[in-house]
Amino acid sequence: MIQKIKNIFSIPELRSKILFTVAILIVVRLGSQVPIPGINPDALRQTMESLSNTFFGLYNLFTGGAFSQAAIFGLGIMPYISVSIIVQILQTTLPYFQRLSQEGESGRAKINQIIRYGTVILAMVQSIGIAYLLESYGIVINPGFLFRFTAIVSITTGTMLLLWLGEKITENGIGNGISLIIMAGILAAFPNVVISEISYFQQGVRGILSEFALMILFFFLVMLIVLVQQGVRKVPIQYARRIIGRKVYGGQNTYLPLKINTAGVIPIIFAQSILLIPGTIATFFGQDATQSNFMSWFAMDHWFSNVCFAILIIFFTYFYTALQFDPNQVSSTLKQQGGFIPGVKPGKKTAEFIENILTKVTLPGAIFLGFIALMPYFLTQFGLDYAYASFFGGTSLLIVVGVGLDTLSQVENHLLSRHYEGFLNKGRVKSRR
Repeated sequence: MIQKIKNIFSIPELRSKILFTVAILIVVRLGSQVPIPGINPDALRQTMESLSNTFFGLYNLFTGGAFSQAAIFGLGIMPYISVSIIVQILQTTLPYFQRLSQEGESGRAKINQIIRYGTVILAMVQSIGIAYLLESYGIVINPGFLFRFTAIVSITTGTMLLLWLGEKITENGIGNGISLIIMAGILAAFPNVVISEISYFQQGVRGILSEFALMILFFFLVMLIVLVQQGVRKVPIQYARRIIGRKVYGGQNTYLPLKINTAGVIPIIFAQSILLIPGTIATFFGQDATQSNFMSWFAMDHWFSNVCFAILIIFFTYFYTALQFDPNQVSSTLKQQGGFIPGVKPGKKTAEFIENILTKVTLPGAIFLGFIALMPYFLTQFGLDYAYASFFGGTSLLIVVGVGLDTLSQVENHLLSRHYEGFLNKGRVKSRR
C-alpha cells in the first residue's frame, strides 16, 4: 500500500490534482468556521446544543458544522442540491427543459446557468429565514435591518463561493467537487465523535465488548455498502458479424452492466433536501414554530422523520435511475451497432427486457439503502448517541463510502493509464455480479 501511495505522487498530473483538491477542501473547512458579523458566540453555542437532535442538527450534519457556527458557509451546498432536484424533475415534465436536455453541450450549459440562478434565489430566501431565526433566539447582538442585510449577503455569497469551489475541484482536482465538499463536512465531525466515545468508555458508560461489537458492525456495514454500490447484473450482448472488404467486423460477445444502485449517493442527498423543507419554512415563523410539536416529528431521532427518509431514498433511487439510464436509447444504440440480446427481438422488446431487469435489480439496492438510512435510528434505541450512531449508517456512511469509491475509481484510472498497479491487488475496482 505504501508503494502504491508513492506511485500516486510520482505522477505529476495526479499529484497536482490531489494537492489542489486538498487545498480547496481546507479553504472550505476554514470558511465553515467564520461566523457572520454580529453573533453572540456564547448564546449561539447554548442554543445549538439544545437543538442538536432537531432538524437543525440534521442540516448541521450536511454543512459540516457550519450551520451551528452561523458561518458564511452555513447553508452549505444544499440550496444547489435542492434546485438541481427541481430542474431534473422539470426535465421530465416541461417541454422547454426537455428540449434543453436534448441539445447536447449547449443545452447542458443553459441548464447549469438556470440552476445557478435558482441557487442564488433559494440561498437568499433561506438566508432571510436564518437571519430572522437567529434574532428570535436572541443570538444577535444588535438585531435589526443592518444585521439582516449583512447576514443575507454573507450567507448567499458564501453559498455561491462554495458552489464555485466545488466546480473547481471537479474541473481541476480529483473526484466530484460537490460530493467531496459534503463528505468533508461529514468527516469533520468524526474527531469530536471519537473523543466523546473515549470519554464514555473512561466513564464506564460502555465497556470494551460493546466498543468491539460496534467496530465489527461498522466493518460489515461498510462491506455491504461497497458490495451494493459495486454490484452489477450482466446482460449478455452479441454483435452480428459483418464483412466489409477483406475485414471482418463484429461477432464478439460482451455484456451490458446494470448496476444495482445506478443512482449512487444522489438519492440520499435528494431525500435529505426534501426532508429539510419543513424546517426551512419553519425558520420564517421564529422560535415558536421551530420548537412546535409538529417540527419535533422531523427530529433526527424521531421515527416519522427516519421512515420518511427511507421512503424518499427508495423513491429517488428509482427516479434518478430513470433519469440516468434510458432503456429505449440503449436499445436503439444496440440496434444501430448491430448488437442484440440473445433470445430477445431488437427494438421495443429489447427496451422492455432491459427495463424489466433494471427494475428488478434496483429494488434490492433501493431497499438496502433505506435500511442503512434507518440504522442510526435503530442504534439510538439501544442508548447510542445519535452523533456516534450516524457514522454506522444513514446519510453519513452512505455518502462517505459512495464518494470514496467514486474518487478511488478516478485515482485507479490515472494509475492504470500510466501503467501502474492500482490500489487493489488486481489493479482495478471491479464490480461484483
